[in-house]
Amino acid sequence: MVQRPGVPTAPELVLETDRGSTRMSPGRTYHVGRDPLCEICLDDARVSWHHAVLRPDGDHWTLEDEDSTNGTWADGHRVHEWAVGIGSELRFGGADDGPRALLLGPAPHAASSASSASSASSASSASSAPSASRQSEASPAPAGSAASAASAGDGPAAVSRPALTHTFRQPSGTRPLPSRTAVRIGRALDNDLVIDDLAVSRRHAELRARGDGTYEIVDLASHNGTYLNGAPVERAARITEGDIIGIGHVAFCLAGDQLQEYVDTGEVSLDVQELAVSVSTGRARRTLLDHVSFPVGAKCLLAVVGPSGAGKSTLLGALTGLRPADHGTVLYDGRDLYRDYAELRNRIGLVPQDDILHTQLTVRRALGYAAELRFPQDTATAERQARVEEVIGELGLAQRADQPLHSLSGGQRKRVSVALELLTKPSLLFLDEPTSGLDPGMDRSVMRMLRGLADDGRTVIVVTHSVLSLDVCDRLLVLAPGGRTAYFGPPEDTLAFFGFTQWPDAFEAFENQHGRDWAGEYRGSPPYRAYVDIAARQPRAGGGDRTAGPAAVAPAPTAQSRRSQLGTLIRRYAAVLGADRTFLVVMIALPFVMGAMARALAGSALTAETAVNALLILCVGGVLTGAANAVRELVKERVIHQRERAVGLSRSAYLMSKVVVLGAVTVAQAVVLTLVALLGVQLGAPDGEGVFLPPLLEITLAVALLSFTAMMLGLLVSALVTKEEVTMPLLVLLAIVQVVFCGALLQLSGVPVIEQLAWLVPSRWALGAMAGTIDLGAIVPGTLAADPLFAHAGGVWLLNMGMMVVLSVLFGVLVALLLRRHEPAVMRKQAR
Repeated sequence: MVQRPGVPTAPELVLETDRGSTRMSPGRTYHVGRDPLCEICLDDARVSWHHAVLRPDGDHWTLEDEDSTNGTWADGHRVHEWAVGIGSELRFGGADDGPRALLLGPAPHAASSASSASSASSASSASSAPSASRQSEASPAPAGSAASAASAGDGPAAVSRPALTHTFRQPSGTRPLPSRTAVRIGRALDNDLVIDDLAVSRRHAELRARGDGTYEIVDLASHNGTYLNGAPVERAARITEGDIIGIGHVAFCLAGDQLQEYVDTGEVSLDVQELAVSVSTGRARRTLLDHVSFPVGAKCLLAVVGPSGAGKSTLLGALTGLRPADHGTVLYDGRDLYRDYAELRNRIGLVPQDDILHTQLTVRRALGYAAELRFPQDTATAERQARVEEVIGELGLAQRADQPLHSLSGGQRKRVSVALELLTKPSLLFLDEPTSGLDPGMDRSVMRMLRGLADDGRTVIVVTHSVLSLDVCDRLLVLAPGGRTAYFGPPEDTLAFFGFTQWPDAFEAFENQHGRDWAGEYRGSPPYRAYVDIAARQPRAGGGDRTAGPAAVAPAPTAQSRRSQLGTLIRRYAAVLGADRTFLVVMIALPFVMGAMARALAGSALTAETAVNALLILCVGGVLTGAANAVRELVKERVIHQRERAVGLSRSAYLMSKVVVLGAVTVAQAVVLTLVALLGVQLGAPDGEGVFLPPLLEITLAVALLSFTAMMLGLLVSALVTKEEVTMPLLVLLAIVQVVFCGALLQLSGVPVIEQLAWLVPSRWALGAMAGTIDLGAIVPGTLAADPLFAHAGGVWLLNMGMMVVLSVLFGVLVALLLRRHEPAVMRKQAR
């Protein structure tokens, strides 16, 4: 607001609350409310989200109530619109005990400062990037808050503007440093510093005094790790003044002869500065994100919308740190997210568009297994169960806790996905298209749930195509094609800013008006100056704006050892398969059907007419049972694996859980298949003896190993494909290849190229082992049965069996490499 020449100007005032003083310039308007992005934020339940407005009005100031729930008082009167000035006492939400503010002249005296500090329990300001502008206009803090301001200013060196953050603005506690003894830190009650956080191990770390008068932090083999300035502490690390020691949601910092404690309660801000991402397309580079900047305050719900191809998914990857931007900085409550990602990643929750759930499990069991994987290994079962029940209650899922996930509605399943992420109490929660495919009622329900999560003390960012419920959001970011910022500000002002009355018109304009400079128009607008420009002028963390990039992210410890993760994953996967009735029916029926077919061909004895066909059916049955079990398993769980990998799941433990469970099922099927086919059949082996063992046992081993190898081949196919629908046609093709190249229909030995290709076909070696056991060449005369791999000799039989083992290992290595390809970029450097 600009005053015209000759018109009296409202005086400059200072508004004092319990937190401090805000200098009120007559050139702008000040909003009061619980919204962290208000110029005067009062964190009190009696205060409405947008409660009141203080605005210059000619030669005075006017206080206007914005239809608040509990009312606004000025000088003892409940008011809707009231002229105020120096000496006015304001109350919000209660006439007698509501948060109090006092209007003073530009040079407040100490007495007034002391009086404003007397109601310290009634309000506090949340940390947000726009609060930087409020702080820049603030007068010196009142006497009651001088100590906290000083300690905030002396906060960790790696934090940008600690006074403007929520976590590092003021220590939650201090303690003297030890001179000779060590300070033990952990979750158990007998530690010197007890941290009530399930992310912390019972015996987590020790702070020890060194002989030279310095200190070191020692990690006690904790499961989620101890961090020094964002990097994992391998064993011990020397600490200096201003270093950040990160343990769970708590940070410690040396300050003189004291240890300061800072707690991440969830009320954190996110400051996005000049994020840019581009990719190579042939000889040119295509821009996916074009220097996007915006601030997100604590307890804020931000929606990100835009047409397809505007860079929404790219922005989500950059903000979560899973695919860091090429250029720019993301500040997590003053800390560089990319630099400190190893530590901070556990405070970020991400709900992908696809459900990250095994729908065969009940809500309670799904959350229980997730808790086992994400909490430290020394967490008691009762502690995990208590946290699961707490989250179930928080998301309103108590009545559906024992229902299978597949029986829930789309909105309810989305609640369970959110509940899974809330187990570890993330401060930042990101959601990708949470309302996709939901009806308008469910859309509204999900968005209201997110509103409640933000109000409870989290920063929530949702990428969406839906514009039905944007009114529940605090801020809206609109991305134009090319990854440019077209608008950032209150949702209710968006359409008017673009000059439209309906969202379809705006999206149509994005598609049709290619030459329009959406980003340039926004940069020259009042909303940009009000909501982005002030935050952008704040100093950058670390003195630069270039990201660390994936290669610089240190590998972070995981909550569980690989052995413990493997045990949990095996039990979960077995439960999933056990609850899948269709799989159980197919698993039980298939070996009996294939075995009965082989039995019909074999008759009572393997003869020149029946032997080859019977062994061929065993090969086909073994391949089908093994490959059919595995061909869908990785592709259908890809989203689940990506998310779990991002929070520390071991790649090898995940793969081994598939191998162990599916391998046990597959081998059992192979045994049933062989026994149904050949038990009681005269096999015709020389003198009734196999090469090393009884003939039926040797054939059973060959079929079992063939099925296992085919299962590994099925996992390879599942890791290769991008859609589950293509797995069945590939399974048919796989079976045909096994039939053609096994050697039962065509002569392969001595045929160049074809023989070498057949080496990669498991059924080729399995048929050779079975043929060698019964000496097929003696039963079936002719050149086909004279294949050298069919010889009844110990070395040949071991070669056949050994080659299936080699192929199994080869397929397993390829699967692990392909799993790595689908992982988040920051996890690909980790070998686990």
